[in-house]
Amino acid sequence: MSQEDQKVMSTVKIQAWWRGTLVRRALLHAALSALVIQCWWRMILAKMVDRRRRVILKQFLKEERAAVRLQSWVRMWRARQQYCQVLSAVRVIQAFWRSHTCTYRGLIKGHYQVTTRELHLELQIVLGSGPCIMTECIPLPIKQ
Repeated sequence: MSQEDQKVMSTVKIQAWWRGTLVRRALLHAALSALVIQCWWRMILAKMVDRRRRVILKQFLKEERAAVRLQSWVRMWRARQQYCQVLSAVRVIQAFWRSHTCTYRGLIKGHYQVTTRELHLELQIVLGSGPCIMTECIPLPIKQ
């Protein structure tokens, strides 16, 4: 090989090396740019998912609070209803006792038993003619 052929070959090798370096540099730049874009997009997606999660959680909490409030109102209404029922029974007993105490000397015997869910009440009113037995089972409002 001649001197000139060696120079041409050397020049071709240098040019090939330089072109390869330029191509590798361009590919590295493209890869880094793609990585930056992917990281940014993943961050945006994470923010969107977090925002959606917060909105859903707020809605769930709002519905949960509304359900709890409704349940407490219903429990309060039931307790008041049962209280009014007991109060009515007490008034009936008091009225009956007051009307018959003056004319008859009677006797009231009774006992009660309170369980976890009910009040068992048994009254025996003995007046002149005969005993009157009243048995009542009143459910108690228990918060669950």
